[in-house]
This record gives sequence, structure tokens and C-alpha cells, in this order.
Amino acid sequence: MCVFSSAAEEVKYQYQTQKRIQGVKYIREESMIRGPKFVVRLRSHTVYENSAIKLFCTVEGYPTPQVKWCATDDTAMYTAVASNTHGQASSQASIIVKSKTFSPELFCCFSDAVLPEIKYTKINITFTETFDVTFGKEGDKATLTCRMTINPNLANLQPEAMWYRDEHLLKESRWVKMESGGGVAKLTLTQLAKDDEGLYTLRMVTKGGDAVHRACVFVDDGPPPVPQAPGAPMDIKIHDANRDYVIVSWKPPNTTTEGPIIGYFVDRCEVGTETWMQCNDSPVKICKYAVQGLFEGHSYYFRVRAVNSRGIGRPSRMSEPIALHLVINSVRGRHDVVTYYDDLEAEGKAPGPPSKVCASETDRTYVVLSWVPPVYHSKAPMWYYIEKLQVGAGSWQRVNTKVPIRSPRYAVFDLLEGKDYQFRVVSANMYGISEPSEPTDTFYVHSGVPSAPGQVIATRETDTSVLIQWVPPKDPNNLIGYYIDSCVKGSKNWTSANHKPHKQTRFVVHGLTTGETYVFRVQAINELGLSDESQESAPLSVRAALKLPSSPYDLSLLYCDGESMVLSWKQPLRSGGADVTDYYIDKCNVAKKTWKEVNVPPIKERLHKVAGGLTAGSVYQFRVYGANMIGLGDASTPSTPFKCEAWTTPEPGPAYDVTFTEVRDDSVVVEWKAPVYSGASAITGYFVEKSKKGSDNWSKVNESSVNHCYLKVKGLETGESYVFRVRAENANGIGLASTLSDPVCIKTLPGKTEIKCGVDEESGDIYLSFESCQMAEKSKFVWKKSYQEITDFSKGIAVKTSGSHSTLLFKNPDKEDLGTYSVSVTHTDGASASYKISAEELEKMLALSHDIRNPIIPLKTELAYKILERGRMRFWLQAEGISSAVTYKFFANNKDHDAATGIIEMVMDHFTVESEGTFTVQIQDGRGKAQSSLVLMGNAFKAALAEAEYQRREYIRVKEGPHFMEFLSIQVGDNASVTLVCKVANLKKDSVFQWYKDDVEVISEVPADLNSGVCKFPLTNFSKRDVGLYKATITDDRGQDVSQIDVSGKAFDDIINKLSRLAGSSASELSIQCTAEGIMLQCHMKYYTEEMKIHWKQKDSKIAASERMRIGGNPAMATLEIVEPTDKDKGMYTIEIVDPEKTHSRTLDLSGQHRGKVVGGLPDVVTIMEKKTLSLTCTVCGDPKPLVSWSKNDHEVEPSDQYVIAMDSGKFASLTIKGVSLEDSGKYTMTVQNKYGGESVDIIVSVYKHGDRVPDIKPTPSPKRIIIAFASRAPQQHKNN
Repeated sequence: MCVFSSAAEEVKYQYQTQKRIQGVKYIREESMIRGPKFVVRLRSHTVYENSAIKLFCTVEGYPTPQVKWCATDDTAMYTAVASNTHGQASSQASIIVKSKTFSPELFCCFSDAVLPEIKYTKINITFTETFDVTFGKEGDKATLTCRMTINPNLANLQPEAMWYRDEHLLKESRWVKMESGGGVAKLTLTQLAKDDEGLYTLRMVTKGGDAVHRACVFVDDGPPPVPQAPGAPMDIKIHDANRDYVIVSWKPPNTTTEGPIIGYFVDRCEVGTETWMQCNDSPVKICKYAVQGLFEGHSYYFRVRAVNSRGIGRPSRMSEPIALHLVINSVRGRHDVVTYYDDLEAEGKAPGPPSKVCASETDRTYVVLSWVPPVYHSKAPMWYYIEKLQVGAGSWQRVNTKVPIRSPRYAVFDLLEGKDYQFRVVSANMYGISEPSEPTDTFYVHSGVPSAPGQVIATRETDTSVLIQWVPPKDPNNLIGYYIDSCVKGSKNWTSANHKPHKQTRFVVHGLTTGETYVFRVQAINELGLSDESQESAPLSVRAALKLPSSPYDLSLLYCDGESMVLSWKQPLRSGGADVTDYYIDKCNVAKKTWKEVNVPPIKERLHKVAGGLTAGSVYQFRVYGANMIGLGDASTPSTPFKCEAWTTPEPGPAYDVTFTEVRDDSVVVEWKAPVYSGASAITGYFVEKSKKGSDNWSKVNESSVNHCYLKVKGLETGESYVFRVRAENANGIGLASTLSDPVCIKTLPGKTEIKCGVDEESGDIYLSFESCQMAEKSKFVWKKSYQEITDFSKGIAVKTSGSHSTLLFKNPDKEDLGTYSVSVTHTDGASASYKISAEELEKMLALSHDIRNPIIPLKTELAYKILERGRMRFWLQAEGISSAVTYKFFANNKDHDAATGIIEMVMDHFTVESEGTFTVQIQDGRGKAQSSLVLMGNAFKAALAEAEYQRREYIRVKEGPHFMEFLSIQVGDNASVTLVCKVANLKKDSVFQWYKDDVEVISEVPADLNSGVCKFPLTNFSKRDVGLYKATITDDRGQDVSQIDVSGKAFDDIINKLSRLAGSSASELSIQCTAEGIMLQCHMKYYTEEMKIHWKQKDSKIAASERMRIGGNPAMATLEIVEPTDKDKGMYTIEIVDPEKTHSRTLDLSGQHRGKVVGGLPDVVTIMEKKTLSLTCTVCGDPKPLVSWSKNDHEVEPSDQYVIAMDSGKFASLTIKGVSLEDSGKYTMTVQNKYGGESVDIIVSVYKHGDRVPDIKPTPSPKRIIIAFASRAPQQHKNN
């Protein structure tokens, strides 16, 4: 142990210590790496000329910023620019230079010039487009955009865009990108994380003020790596970074829909690499962890992953990089520097004990200890050991047995909650261990998560959000924040309202459904996790908050008798979310200019007679206030001055309360109320006038007056706005015009619906039904007849309303209920409709109503019978729409039978001669009734009795001997095979199966399989020869059973139809084949027989079989052979295969438009002397390119050394005969042909001897021979056409 012997020695020690630690870097508890920041900015100065001046500023940042200075001239703006690897910052100051020459007379002028009053240009910023509440998921990209107008828009005075998250100024980073200019400010969150959740504020700052807009951004959990795994932690921060450890802290995720979190894994990644390494082997349960084993001088990123029973969740956003330097200690903002005293201490001694051990930071499960190092002068390294004592539980225990501590600060984890601890520290070096320091005071480890928050109160905010407030927990236990959950009432499907802890006790939940009812709850959070949920709030329907109403408007005078005035006004445009129930009137004598209350009790209607206190001949103004449950709204604009004098005009006064409803794309219904003053005679009608909004041109809507207070105005322009007014008429003329209606835009309300009229299927009531496309909390349905509200419900009319649906019911309708009915919905944008019930429609609905109220159960099938095995008789019927409570009875010759449930039936085990008679069933289901009868008498009964007796015999036969389980039937396979099939059963080894046709035994190609019992008789290549009566027998010593089937008549036709269907669906396209006598059209198919309905057509004309047109085929195809075709045979050919359901057709064009042709070049006759070379050349054409063949005397010419056949460029054909002889004389034929046909040409060649006279051979006209089609084999020549 070493102590100071005197004050002088301590001063010497401190001096040596300060000298030793020069250049040591300090690291704050917050992030060590940061951009430059001006702590003290430059200041502007005013100086005399030729004076010296120094500009000062203070800059901080890490790494240490480099500062550069910039200036334009001596009297200008000077700028200091500080920069490091993480950014730059600047500060500016101006220097004003004054002349030393001074004139007292001009003092004021110069002082004004030198120190002018600063007047900033007022710049008005108006947002034209703003960002709203934004919802996203982790990993998404989000952009917040504001567009604005700037007035005046000066290039050198552009506003500065400043973005804030929860009032913290944002700066450019890898996660945040900013753009500003051109009237647009954008903030882009490049990769959303829950750290980005919060309230975002944009401040457009100018010298004269700022413009502000703000909205929330919510970030939901991204898809987890494992279903139901927890979300990512957030807000990763680095604390207490030193050479021994780094403390990483974070905030826990919300676990509304996932299981509770077991713990967390902390990962690290060295800067410059992409490899993440897990720091802890087992999950840490609190939201802090001391990472050890890091290297000095290295920089690291950190991230955290949460774990629950389902697996490991997504990682958090990685922290900012943290660099580990030599020694750091920061306690409450004061830097303590740990150093080594290697050159001060004599060697060979153990160090002294540390002093002043204290807990600089405490938490529930850990404590950060700090101490003062002992005076130490040795060159040997020194380290520390920490010991802890659990009060009342035993002796001191060493904490760091494996990792020596070199810093005078250390975090001790894994403390037991709710326990008392003391700590002490010992120093050590290679020579020994010091005495322990003095123990700390007793430290109590607080336990547990926070207690649950208190009462949660939900109040209205907007139509999609709710304000939540709550009482903080009684035991906060180092509270971090709160998570808020919402749930639709009754669903129990809780969803998170926020994914980042909220620090205040009030929160606005956004993104809710208007009109839906929700409950809310809150959880508190600390480093140990989440508290219990609070109690649920009271259910609240999402509606906009209630407000005061706006002011009434359009006050009008309806009548004055000289002593009183009747006033009317329009209700406030905005009710504030609650009904405006009360009105208050003030009056003002224009001459006296003082306002007085007219009424103390509130007025309930918008029509009021002001009596008393009025002076005849005086002029008055009035104003009106509206009130709802919240309070009294603003006063209306004072009315126009009204003179208090009696009305004596003979014409009527003005109508009032002009409104509109049922706005459609070209029409609107205008309503009004009758004038209070009718004039000298009764009112006889009304005229409606219209005008476009903003126009003074009025026109009448109706040329003749209407005697009711409504009118449907048609022929209006879609999208145009109109105003209306009404004038009443009496015998003396047309009266004053009403106050104008509000403007109405002629356009159908989006989602509008009309009234539906029908009859209730249960009660039989006639109804009018309407479902509104808009609803507010205070909305009500107002039903009217002839546009007068229905208030009398004593005549069997009722209204039922549920949500956005309302129904007007007519219990006992009659002719008095005919007319036009309308409905409107209050507190909407004009949701309304009307419907006219005519006499004809009412009559039909009354008939349907009677049928419903007096129902008859409809029957799908009437009473019928079916004979079962053993000859039992089943009587049954089937009714539509019966319930499980149906009752029914059977009567068989007056005998009652109870039926079982299901299809209504009765089974008679013994159907005998005595059963002849009438069978009846009666059904009753609620009010519905039905009855059905079946008469079994005479021949009908005899047939049923015979069938029953046959079934009894069959039952005995089947049970005692060999028999047919499945009788003979015909099967037509997909391959067009026809087979007789049956199945036998109850066989013995000696059972014999035999086939017969027309009582003659036949042998099947397929032996009977008596093991499976399935027996088949194929009818190969089915045709007329297979017609006959087929019989199958199975015989043994127990007896014989027989099954037979008649393959003729309808059965034969059915088989042919099925084969035709298969043939038609499988038919190939028509092809052409040359024959010895002509050409043949072929259509391949699965099967062909002449019994099929197959037609050949040429140019839509059916071809009849003849010697030239041979119709036939084989089992694989149908054919049409054309013998010696001519030009008449050209055209479109069609084969039609007819089955009962469809006609299958295939076509082929034999027009020959692109057939092979000989263009020219060949002579008719050639004479040549022997031993010469003969070359026959011509030009051919065709598409596709034709093939050319040569023949001599109708025998094909084979290419050889003497006979050379050539085809150049696809169109020059030639035959060259070298050294001709007399034998080469004869008729040569050239044939050119492609798939569309061709033609052939004859050439006569005459060879004469040397010295003989040239033969005189006259050419015989030989026309070209046309070939209709191209065959797949060598071309064939045909006769002349």
C-alpha cells in the first residue's frame, strides 16, 4: 500500500499524472463517432479601418474536425468550415469596417448607416400537398413529401427544410435521405425499422418565421424468420465503452400476438467485415448486456435478436459503429482518466487498495461500480478484482475470476432481484494483491417489471383515430415507455397500435375504421420486459370529436303585422357532430345600435315570431346562435335591416326553407315550405326558378304552377352547380321570391343506392327498403309520403332501422297507400331516394303477400312408389324447404301410418291383392300445408302387384343359385370399341357361362372371367351385321339365370351415335391421295362404318354417291374418290360427321390457285439428227415449289449418264439427252405438280439418220392436262379436260 506523505507529494503526483496522460482520448457515454458541431459559433463585428480583429469559434466532433477559413474581401462574409469523415458544418460572420473620420453633425446618419434596423423579408409558405399518417413494414421504403407555394419566391432566400422525429432533428444518414427545392420537400426512409416510428415534423424555416406540418409514421413488424417469433428490438445504444467491456442496451418489442420473450441474443460485427458473431451463449433476460473480449483500436457494430418459445426473431437495426480506445470513464458528465504509473512506483511491491468505491449507475439486475485508483509507481501492470457480498447470505465472492479489470469502472451483472448487496475492490499486480477497499453502502436490487398502468380512457379524435390516456403505473421500476393495443369490441383480436415504446401517458391510435367500436389496453415496459395489461377501456365508437356548431345563416323575414315579425333561418352547415337543438335570437334597433336578447328559453324550431319590444316604423337587424350538447356556437351574420311595418300586399309572402334532395346526374328534387303570409286570397300554386351558381339569369322550371311543396327538376347539366328559389301564387298574382337555396352540384353521390320494394318472405309484409351509402353517428332516416314526413303510424305503417339500413313496412296495405315515398338521411352529403308505388304493382304484391301468409308447401315430386327387393312397396314424395319440425301422416285405404324423418316415405312389407286402393300423405310445417295422393287401382295396380311378385321371386333366386349381379349392358369405349358386359355371382367350380346370338351359341373373343364374375363379348368393327338378340346364361346344378339384350332399333342407333361422337371428335384434317382412276379425299378417325351419318359436300352441295363420286371407307377412315377429275371438280370440299349433339366438319380447298404450272419454253415437235444432244427446257411455277418428272411413252425416265434431268432456281426444268439415237424417238411428257395440283405437257421427238432428209412432222394439238391435286407418291398423269 502506498499513501502520500505530504501535500507537496500529492501535488507532484498530480502534475506527473497530468503530464503522463497528455494525448489520451476521451470517449463519452454516448456514441463516440460523430460529425462536426459548432459549440460556439462565429460572431459578427464592426471595427474601424486599419484595426486588427480575431474571429473565434469552438468546434467538437470525432475524429477531430479540420477547420478551413474562407473570405471574399476585407468587408465581407467570413466562413469557417469544419469537416471530418462523418460530415461538415459551417459558421459565418460579417465584418463591417467604419471610417475613422467622424462628424457629429452626421452622427445620426452614420449611426443609422452603420447599425441599420434589421428588417426581414416576409416569406409566406402555403402547403398545397402534405403527407398523412403513414403505415409501413420493416424493410419497406417510405417517402414523406410536402409541396408548397413560396411567395415571394426569391432564389437567394429559399426556406430551409428541417425534419424532426419526436422533436429530435434528423440528419442525412444511410437510413434517412432528404431533398428540398423547387417547392418540394422530401424525406425518404430508405429501409424502415421500428426505430423510425414516431411523429415527423417538417419546419420550413425562413428569416421571418416558419411553416410547420406534422404527421405520424407507424412501422409494423416485418415477416418473422419463424412463424410467431417475436419482433425485432429497437433503439440499440452503446454505453460505457472501455477496454474491458461495452454495455449494449435496447428496448423490447411489443408481443401482442406473439408469445412472451425468453431473452435476447447480442451480435457484433467488426467494421469492414460482414460477419456477425453471437456474443452470448444463452439468452440474456434484461435489455442490457456487457460485451467483453473486444480489441482496442477496433470498431464494432451491434445488433440484438429476441427469442421466444417459437424461435429467434428478426434482428434489430444495427447500432452506429463504436471504436474502442485506450481508457474511458465518464461519470455524470465528468471525465475520469485511468492511467498507468509504470515509471513512478518502486518495483517488488503490491499496489495499494482503491478508494471511493461507489455505484455510479444502478439497475434491477446490475450495478456499474467506479473507484479511484491507488497511488502507484511501479512499471508492473496493475489490475483489479471486484468482490460482492449478499447481505445475510455468507462471505465475500469474487466477481471477475477469469477476466482481470484494467479500468477503474466495471459493470456487475446477474444480481438477484430483491436482494441487498455490498461491493469492494482489490488491486493486484505480479507481486501481490492489496487489501480490499472500503465496502460500498448496501445496494438494494429492485425487482420486477413495472406494475400495470391504471385506468385507460378513450376519447374521440377524428373519424379514423382515437385519443388514449391512462394513469401511469404505481411502480414504474425504471419505466422505458408504453405499448398500446386495440381490439374491435367482441373479437379478442388484439393488434398493436405502436411498435416503438411511447413515453407519454397519452397516445393517438390511427388507422381505425370509422363507425367501428373498439376497446384499448396499455402495457408498461422496462428493461426486464412488459407489465401486465391494464384493464380495457370502455368501448368507443370511432367518430370525429364533438365540436361547437357553426353559425346559422340566411335570416329572412316571412311576415310582419306592425307589432311582431316572423323570422326564419337556415340551420348551421356544421353541427359539430351533435344535433343542433336550441337557437337564441338577438335584435338590434339600427338607430340605437345596441344588441339585446329576444328569447331566454331556447327556441327549438327554425321559425320564430318576435313579439314585444318592437316599435312600428323602426328598422331592426337580427342574429341567431345555434347550440348543441357541447355549447353555444358563433352568432350568424346580422340580417339585412327589416322595417317593422304591416304587410298589406294582396300577393303571397315568400316561401321558405328551400332545400333539395335526390341529387342525380341530371335532376334534383326541390322542397320548400308554404309562406306564412298568404296575401289577400288562398295560395293556388308555386313556381320554381333556377339559376346557375354565380349567375343573375333566372329561368322558370315549371310553366304551370304545382299545388304541392316539391318539384323534381330535370334536364340539368351534370357537374354544374345551381341555386333555386320559389314563388307562391294566389288569385291576385305571384308573390315574393323565397331566400335562395344553397348551391347544389348536379352529380350523383358516389355509391348511391335506390329504394327497393318487395314482400317479406317470412311475414308477407310489403316493404320499402333503403341502404345508405353514407352514415354518421347522428344520422337518422326520414321517411316521407308525397315529401311530407310520415308521423302517423296508427294505420299499420312501421319503420325499422338497423345501422345503415332502414325499412318502411306496410302491415295491411290498401289503395290509400299508393303514391310517392321518399327517404333522406340526415348528417350526410345528401343520401336520399324515392319510389312510386303504382296500383298494378300493389295488386301483384298483395297477391304474393297472401301466398306467403297462407303458404302451400311446394312438392318436388308427388307421391310415387318403388318396388324394393322381396316385393316390398315403398311410397314416397319429396317436399321443398321443410324444417325439422315437419309433421305428416300416411293413409292407405284409411289406415294411418307414422313416417320416419328424412324424405317422407312409407314401406309396406306385404303388398297383396288387398292393397288395391288410394294412398294419401298429408304434410304440415308451421303454417304451410300440403297433400298428395296416389291411385293404384285396375291395370295400374295389377302392374305394380306383378312387379312386386317378380321381385319376391328374384330375391329367392339370387339368394339360392348362380345369378347375374349386373345384367347385360353395352359399353362403347373411348377407342370406339363396342362390348357386351355383364357380371355374375354366387358361382361354383362347375358353373358354366355361355353366349348366344339369336338363340345360336357364339364364342366370345374374350373368355369369361368367372373369378371376378365379369364377362365380356366384344363386337369387333361394329356394323349392321351385329344386329340381333344376345343372351348370356350362367348354369350349374342349382339352376340357371339368364340375361339378354336386344341390339337393334334404338339400342343400335344409340351405339352408332356414340361411335359418331367419337369419330367426329377424333377426325383428322382432310388429305388427298392419288389413285389409278383419279384422286381420293381421306379423313382419318377412330372408327368408321357406313351406318354413321356422314355427308360429303362440294361448295355446300351434298354429294351423292355415283360411279364418279365413290363414297366409302374402312374402319380407320372415311373416303371420297373422284374418278377422272375435271375443272368442275374444283372447289371447297367438306365432310360432316353428325351425332345427336353436334356436327363435326373438316374442309379442304381444291381450287388449285397455286398448283404447279408450265409457263412456256417447250415445243410441240422436235426433229434432231442422231448422235446430237437434245435439250428440252421450260419454265415452271407454283407455290410451294412444284416437283417435275419426265416420262417417255408413259414410262418414267430415270436419270443416267445419257438422260440428265435438272431443275435450276426452282423454276427452270430441263431434260438433256446426250448422243440421241433412233431409239430415243417417241412421246416425252413433262409433269409439274405440288400439293395443290399441277399439269403435264407432251413433246414429240423424231430422230433421223445422218444424210436423211429431215422428216416433215406436223404437230398435233395436244392441250395441257390439269392435275387436281398432288399425291404423296410420284405424280400421276390424267386425261385431258
